[in-house]
Amino acid sequence: MVEMSLGRIVIREGADHQYIYLKEKGGERGFPIVIGSSEAWEIQRVVTKVETERPLTHQLTSNIIEELGATLTRVDIVDLASNTFFARLLFADSKGELCATADARPSDAIALAQRAKCPLQVSLDVLESVRTDTSGPDPLPPAEPDSDSDPQQ
Repeated sequence: MVEMSLGRIVIREGADHQYIYLKEKGGERGFPIVIGSSEAWEIQRVVTKVETERPLTHQLTSNIIEELGATLTRVDIVDLASNTFFARLLFADSKGELCATADARPSDAIALAQRAKCPLQVSLDVLESVRTDTSGPDPLPPAEPDSDSDPQQ
């Protein structure tokens, strides 16, 4: 697992999908995740320390976790299948011992991680398959020029 941090939030007014960029802590690797608008706005609220008058879904979930005496200790992005990321929430009890895990959408998991100020990790396999940096060798071989195509097109 590789520890990551939230590098950037890109919110486009009126668009159905927004983007967050995760960046390797202490490294150069990173990648974007497409998320929904409500999750993007929640992450933006946490980052900018804006509180709402009444708890919204992620605030409510965070409050419930706390009231049950648990702590969100880590969020792991564990898989990528059919262009869909899969995340796991790890919870500890009041003694700090792992007591539960739950599957989650990465957007919800990251929103909760930002609120809980807990570590975010990505499996090395996922990171290597989606990274967008140029710090290392490209995992794909360079494209061969197509001798049948017209270079002027």
